[in-house]
Formats: sequence, C-alpha cells, structure tokens
Amino acid sequence: MKKIVLFAMGLVMGMTTHAQDEVETTVAADFVSSYIWRGQDLGSAAVQPTFGIGYKGFSLSAWGSYGLTNPDDAKEFDLTLAYTVGGFNIGVTDYWLNTGLDPENRYFKYDAHGTNHVFEVNVGYDFGFASVQAYTNFAGNDGVNKDGKRAYSSYAEVNVPFKLATVDWTATAGVVPFATDFYGTSGFAVTNLSLKAQKDIKVTDSFSIPVFGQVVGNPCSQKAYLVFGFTLQP
Repeated sequence: MKKIVLFAMGLVMGMTTHAQDEVETTVAADFVSSYIWRGQDLGSAAVQPTFGIGYKGFSLSAWGSYGLTNPDDAKEFDLTLAYTVGGFNIGVTDYWLNTGLDPENRYFKYDAHGTNHVFEVNVGYDFGFASVQAYTNFAGNDGVNKDGKRAYSSYAEVNVPFKLATVDWTATAGVVPFATDFYGTSGFAVTNLSLKAQKDIKVTDSFSIPVFGQVVGNPCSQKAYLVFGFTLQP
C-alpha cells in the first residue's frame, strides 16, 4: 500500500482553488529500493506504476506494486476515487494484495470475512506550507483491536514541504491513534517519521528524471529504513 494514494495527494497539492476544466492524465512508474509504507516494511526493490485521470476536481487512479527481486513480496493493486476543491480533498481507496483472508488470492472476491481487499476513506487539507491527511479503514480485511474486534484502523500524518540547496524536501510525521494489528500498535503510536529529498536530473532539454532519497523511522516498531528511487513519466 502506498502513500494512499500519492497520486491523489499530488493532485491536491498541485491544483489551484479553481477546478480544472481539462481532462488530465497521469502515466508514471516509481522504481524503489524498498517498499516502505507509513513506516511499515512491505517488501524489497519494486516497480510501482500509476495510471490516473482527473477532471474538474475529480480523479480516478490505479496504483500497483510488484517486487523486482523477491518473489515472496506482496503484489498490490489499488484504486482511488478522490475529489479536490481548493485545499480540501476527500477520497476512497480500494487496496488489494495477494495476501489476506482468501487463500486463493482472488481479486473479485469481496466476501466480508474472506477478502484480500481493504477499503479506506481519507480526508485532508493542504494549507500550502503544510498538509494534513487522515485515513480510516471501514471495510474488508481490516485489523483487529485488543478485544479482537474490527479496529477501523486509522492513520494520520502531517507533511511539510520546503526547499533547501536546490532540492525539494518533505518532512512527514505520522501516527496511529488506536490499537490495531493492521499497523502493529497497542494504542496511540508514532509510526512514521520521515525526511524525503527529490531533485530532477536533466537528461535532455525536454526530458528529466525525478530522483529521490528518503530516511524513514518507525519509533513504534524501533525500525529505520533508507530508500532510494526514481520516477519515469512521459
């Protein structure tokens, strides 16, 4: 799973206060040294393609992750429907992984107690100098709390972008407010502290490759990660 949705958040941060009148299309792929999502290690080196369309504040995107070196890494396919107006955004994501409650890993199995899908709603606001996002699982293969009941697993984060030495930076702090085995927490926990740097490497006069590095720490699990990646986009 990924940054719910990085495509939807990118639209939020890139749009002005007026809805776009033209259909916008995104086709891209990230190549990452490891797949770290909200402070969790979900696999080794992977390619993560994105395809999306947007119109007048609405967007529909498809995002996936496929391991490049380890055949045991989870395969993922996510669909996100989002709406943005001004700095405000709201969206719903359908996550699917090839691991979960269904031993046959069927994509079109939506049984409440036997599916690999996780359904999540998110809401957020971009203030310009910072953005906030909140996410909650509301159906599917959600985690459980200390009582063994559906946890409605939630996560919230603050992102602060800034520029330093010709490089674009983003500082992120993310928390899980309640106990859930979905995020491996027993209560309120800080699960994601990260610093990401990105710079476009010019290849030709008309083509450049965004290259990024990221340091991620999860104080809850006592883990830390270093990620390198680049994006290909026509």
